[in-house]
Amino acid sequence: MLEIKEKDTSCRARNALMTLPHGTVQTPAFMPVGTAGTVKAMFHQSLEDMGYELILGNTYHLYLRPGMEVIRNAGSLHKFTTWDRNYLTDSGGFQVFSLSSRRKISEEGVRFSSHIDGSYHTFTPESVVEIQETLRSDIQMVLDVCTAPGISKREAEEALKTTMSWARRAKKRWENRVEGYDGKLFSIVQGNFYKDLRKRSVEEIIELDTPGIAIGGLSVGESKDEFNEFLAYTAELLPEEKPHYVMGIGTPDYILESVEHGIDIFDCVYPTRIARNSTVFTRDGLIALKNQQFQFDDQPIDPTCQCSTCQRYSRSYLRHLFKAGEMLGPMLATEHNLFFLANFMKEIRQSISEGRFLEYKKTFTEAYYGAKI
Repeated sequence: MLEIKEKDTSCRARNALMTLPHGTVQTPAFMPVGTAGTVKAMFHQSLEDMGYELILGNTYHLYLRPGMEVIRNAGSLHKFTTWDRNYLTDSGGFQVFSLSSRRKISEEGVRFSSHIDGSYHTFTPESVVEIQETLRSDIQMVLDVCTAPGISKREAEEALKTTMSWARRAKKRWENRVEGYDGKLFSIVQGNFYKDLRKRSVEEIIELDTPGIAIGGLSVGESKDEFNEFLAYTAELLPEEKPHYVMGIGTPDYILESVEHGIDIFDCVYPTRIARNSTVFTRDGLIALKNQQFQFDDQPIDPTCQCSTCQRYSRSYLRHLFKAGEMLGPMLATEHNLFFLANFMKEIRQSISEGRFLEYKKTFTEAYYGAKI
């Protein structure tokens, strides 16, 4: 499934090709989040034109709306949305974690009430695999128990025990998938912020031998130092030949840190969410287009950027769109942010190819964050 093409000898960064049912993905790769089958404010064609080969959908949201009958009638999530490249679908574990007041976890699975109409539903490891089979997900995630920082070791151990039991059940169901469906199952490392539990989780996952491995339970409210420490510790334990996925990161610093430690794919709503609130990436860091300072600014968002937004529109005009509440503002800002990240990933892969990733990380970070590292 993963063919490692190049490594940077100064760290664990690597370029690879990940073969999936709807085409090959060049990694390291950022996945835009299309929770409900759409990346907010973006045309699918625009994502294709930027070179995105893999986007994320969400089992929890798609199961509730439009529902599996609609997807089944269309034939797959790809046909329903007209996205003919790859989908990774999150199992819904994080949504269940986020909606803690609406759910109850047991050994069998998780019972929750819909945020849409309050109706009750149950996810089991097996049913989540079945839902993603209906979606025809190219990568599907096991159902897991995500935990917040600060819980006791006993609580973390119980959550890990449930996660691993669920992972084994999911693997068994995935092995009996319908003929003609070859989506890849990824297990998820948990263990909270206890290194011995993380190590135990990785050891059990290696024994389970799923096609890919995700590092879960990071970017859930911990400090940046904690993120870096536990990312480095966990990534070092992962088998090199498997694809590595860190869930829920989308800022340049976290992406660069992850790539340095051999992570292949990552996703986050951050780039599109901030765009809808007028905040955009530039080589010199974030800017908020609503700010007064851009009222008469005729420059593009980023003079070095080749996206269609930067090639045509000024900061002044974009500020006007946001101040006037025009929907074109979030659309243009989103297009810029996702183009910026697609180009960022190309530059990362190029730096790995040339054996200068750490130099690129240093140069980019100093310009973007305005501080020496």
